[in-house]
Amino acid sequence: MAKPILAIVGRPNVGKSTLFNTLAGEKIAIVKDYPGVTRDRIYADIEWLNHQFSLIDTGGIEPDTKDAMLAHMREQANIAIDTADVILFLVDVRQGLVDADFKVADLLRRSGKPIVLVVNKVDNFDKYMADVYEFYNLGIGDPHPVSASSKLGLGDMLDAVLETISPDKFEDSEDDRPRVAIVGRPNAGKSSLINRLLGENRVIVSDVAGTTRDAIDTEITYQDNEYIFIDTAGLRRKSKIKEDIERYSIIRTVAAIERSDVAVLVIDATEGVTEQDAKIAGIAHDRGKGLIIAVNKWDAIEKDNHTVKEFTKQVRDILSFVPYAEILFISAKTGQRTFKIFETLDIVIQNHSLRIQTGVLNEILMEAVAMQQPPSDKGKRLKLFYMTQVSTKPPTFVLFVNKKELMHFSYQRYIENQIRDTFGFAGTPIRIFIRERKEGE
Repeated sequence: MAKPILAIVGRPNVGKSTLFNTLAGEKIAIVKDYPGVTRDRIYADIEWLNHQFSLIDTGGIEPDTKDAMLAHMREQANIAIDTADVILFLVDVRQGLVDADFKVADLLRRSGKPIVLVVNKVDNFDKYMADVYEFYNLGIGDPHPVSASSKLGLGDMLDAVLETISPDKFEDSEDDRPRVAIVGRPNAGKSSLINRLLGENRVIVSDVAGTTRDAIDTEITYQDNEYIFIDTAGLRRKSKIKEDIERYSIIRTVAAIERSDVAVLVIDATEGVTEQDAKIAGIAHDRGKGLIIAVNKWDAIEKDNHTVKEFTKQVRDILSFVPYAEILFISAKTGQRTFKIFETLDIVIQNHSLRIQTGVLNEILMEAVAMQQPPSDKGKRLKLFYMTQVSTKPPTFVLFVNKKELMHFSYQRYIENQIRDTFGFAGTPIRIFIRERKEGE
């Protein structure tokens, strides 16, 4: 189920990053440092009253600036505004209402998106409430006083967010057709791949409006199976600074992956695997999505008997945190092996929804323990009692043990590998949660 997207927008230095980090809490701190996946994230998952959201941080908007960096930050904010379901418009009670706030408010109003006006740095409500009321002059609704640094007023602000979101945003869609996000760096060939898949299969296509202005949901039928492809080709925007586009294209990538069951990461074979590719793979992994890596422009590579093997090694080395991802070598331009995407999709979709009977699962667990004894520490040995699958998409398991702290990550990885060796799970992450219980329970 896709999560509604909240974007924090405002002028520079009003406290956007502080609010982002406060709402995200420790989730930012515990994000795994995969190779090539930077800690400098501009998105996070948050939860309020059992409702989950994706939160986006943005650079400050300076409406009239000619400074190149501030102009790029403004461009980033525009992408976030396009993508968001709700905008948190942040202003600063200490600086008061300034002309730039009115210009930002006009920009947001034109977007047509729900806006929650948030007045930050209100560390003392008695002292600052008179100044808060000044922001009614923006004409975009009630100002909500908060202190991001002191964690004051955040509950009321999030209540206001919930009031702006239609309940069906939190409900599972009745459309059970697999949803496939085509993601990747600009110019990797995402549009060409979509066009090739459409043209080659000669299907009737109807365009359904996506969640963003530039993303389109496209229905494709192949051998009587229907798929919804989420095309993020609209990520390409005119800008002089290529790195800026790449960094902030992540915003729409998060939105597309959030709505998908499987992500197809399109990599440009002529450029190799980049840090940006690793970031995108990390987003899909974090969100438990199936993953296919489509190495595009393979027709443009000079090849010998070792080329596929060497490129596969490069992908596996740089994207070592997704060893389960399926790899295809394709050419959207010539159509080379593009039909294999559907065949691979069907396998990944099936594995993503695979459920293992508890009895069979525990037979595998006992065999794994017999082959390799669990670790011990100071005379205490880890005991594995029982394992059960609790959900799918991705397959998620709970393993009951005597002491959680004795479960070393390497042994947990060993258990995961034994499950994969038995059941495959190609193309999908699996989750294993460790729970303690007393012997005999």
